[in-house]
Amino acid sequence: MAGNKENTNNNNISPLVRVILVLILIMVFGFLNLFMHVAVSNRLGNNYSDTSSIKMIDVGKYLPFEDDSELAHVDAGFTLSGDLPVLDGAAALVPVYASVMDSIYPEGSVTYEGGSFSDDNYYGENFAPGSVMQYKNTVRGFEAVVDGDTDIFFSAMPSAEQMQYAANKGVELEIVPIGREAFIFFVNSNNPVDNLTTDQIRKIYAGEYQNWNEVGGVNRAINPVSRVENSGSRTMMDKFMGDVPYGKKSPFVVTGASIGYSFRFYFETMVGNENVKMISVNGIYPSIDNIQNGSYPIATDFYVVYRKDNENPNIKIILDWILSAKGQSLIKQTGYVPLG
Repeated sequence: MAGNKENTNNNNISPLVRVILVLILIMVFGFLNLFMHVAVSNRLGNNYSDTSSIKMIDVGKYLPFEDDSELAHVDAGFTLSGDLPVLDGAAALVPVYASVMDSIYPEGSVTYEGGSFSDDNYYGENFAPGSVMQYKNTVRGFEAVVDGDTDIFFSAMPSAEQMQYAANKGVELEIVPIGREAFIFFVNSNNPVDNLTTDQIRKIYAGEYQNWNEVGGVNRAINPVSRVENSGSRTMMDKFMGDVPYGKKSPFVVTGASIGYSFRFYFETMVGNENVKMISVNGIYPSIDNIQNGSYPIATDFYVVYRKDNENPNIKIILDWILSAKGQSLIKQTGYVPLG
């Protein structure tokens, strides 16, 4: 009976009222659509958030013994022979260890499954198992050197979790600095902020500063972009933050303006983007000169990592050569900063 009464009430609504109700619904929908466009779509179209897209490097640009590779080369005066160490490294250091191989390894030692390098080989999928060059990137590559599948790993300072992984396996590591680099922060090129202090950056990532107008910018929310844990850049960021905890982000910060972090060479050379810019820190720009003279406040070493119990004699030969004048010249030619 209740159902019949409800149907009777619906039937009592006149056609004119129904038309008016439909028009009201259309107007409400149109208003909401316009509001979303103005409040979200239009704001996103004019924001400064194009700083955070994580691009993969094209390893195909950095293959040893290829005429069109973008590698540095030094006439070492010798070529390795015998038991050739397998090299791997972080994405940012592919040009370094590939250039080392191009300078002192014998041709034919870098091989590929299927006979050639795959165009979509962003993770080194088709380096042959017997190839002396591998590319597993930071997390998998570090584990490979601990597990004994890789002889030398090129990286930033390993994270506490990675060192614990080695300890859990009962593995002692040698970690030797071979060059210097800057840890940098970047924003969209349209962002008027060109400089931040280290304290301001920590407060941004801690959530204390949430609007760019608090640090000399425009009235836009700050979107502090982070990276995956145990990546080289995230490990460096954790070190930079120290005891300052990361803050929680509102999902609405995507409508604001981003800030990101990376290493200078990786950002500037390997995945360069004209829509973003590096900023100065404490008034010092991360130029090569400022890294080398120590004035840029967040300069750091990068390293080779290998197992202490690895008895391959070529490891010492490679390390001694990298630390020699010719090896440090190669570091400079790749675009990094030598130790001396």
